[in-house]
Amino acid sequence: MVKVAIFGISGYAGQKLLDILIQHPEVKVTLGFVAPNEKPENVSRMYGRVAKILNFECKNKIDWAAVEKLTDCAFLALPHAVSMEFVPKLLEMRKKVIDLSADYRFSDVSTYEKWYQKHTSPQLLERAVYGLPEINRQVIKNADLIANPGCYPTSALLALIPLAKEGLICGDIIVNSLSGYTGAGKKPDIAIIFPEGNENSRAYKIAEHRHQPEIEHILEKCAQTAHSVTFVPHLIPLNCGILSTIYLDLTESVPEEKLQAKFTSFYEKEPFVRIMDYGVSPQIKNIVGTNFCDIGIKKSGPNKLVIVSAIDNLVKGASGQAVQNMNIMYGFPETLPFYR
Repeated sequence: MVKVAIFGISGYAGQKLLDILIQHPEVKVTLGFVAPNEKPENVSRMYGRVAKILNFECKNKIDWAAVEKLTDCAFLALPHAVSMEFVPKLLEMRKKVIDLSADYRFSDVSTYEKWYQKHTSPQLLERAVYGLPEINRQVIKNADLIANPGCYPTSALLALIPLAKEGLICGDIIVNSLSGYTGAGKKPDIAIIFPEGNENSRAYKIAEHRHQPEIEHILEKCAQTAHSVTFVPHLIPLNCGILSTIYLDLTESVPEEKLQAKFTSFYEKEPFVRIMDYGVSPQIKNIVGTNFCDIGIKKSGPNKLVIVSAIDNLVKGASGQAVQNMNIMYGFPETLPFYR
């Protein structure tokens, strides 16, 4: 039985982690920590659904003695720049760490610092493994520090990697992504309250969102060549879900059936990627609450392709993928507890 601590248990990702992990037959959640400005509270009062299942106080200060004694693995569902305060200590204590922030997603510290802030433990960047199981499963198995991918990059990368690995993408890529409001977290913001978001949609951080360099960084690692990505995220009036529509040019004219076969064969053995029939678009309603990524393709010209992918931003885009990574690290079936 793996003993788990959740740092940031009161956030949306922390709550989703708890929801998933209490169903996992090989895991026991033993500790939870909230932000320093939050009031300590028993987990069963914080989330009534776990009453009679879990009973511990979620503290607003890290109890390192308890972490040492009661945990094997720590999930960090924390804001960017906060995770790096705890990761070095956890690794010193020989705990496995799965970080849901961006703090360890870039092997190049200058890229991280350009888009975020100064890194306080850059020596750990090479040690961290980017936790996209579909491309890094073998490395994840032996890792002790996982950098869980961002939600938008997960939706874009899974759609692009089958072609990128074969050098079939030519030139720039456009990624338009629609996302539900939980992606913004619980931080108060007038722009994301119900009256502003309901019956409304808007683009934001056009070509300057922090997930754009993450997509470019990982895509370059996979393709061994750089691709410029124009990333435009949009908010839509949903709680959860991401639908990404991707436009690209192919290096050559590939027949429809061959393109379809490339995606089908690439993900044939992947438990959480589903390829739609040719020309069929994924739908958010089919992936909400699941750890699946649905992908559909359609050519729009001899050398032009449109790819559509759909994920739940809190599951495959965050907490579900984090649990999938934990399963790989401990040798459990990847599909636990999602399906058996």
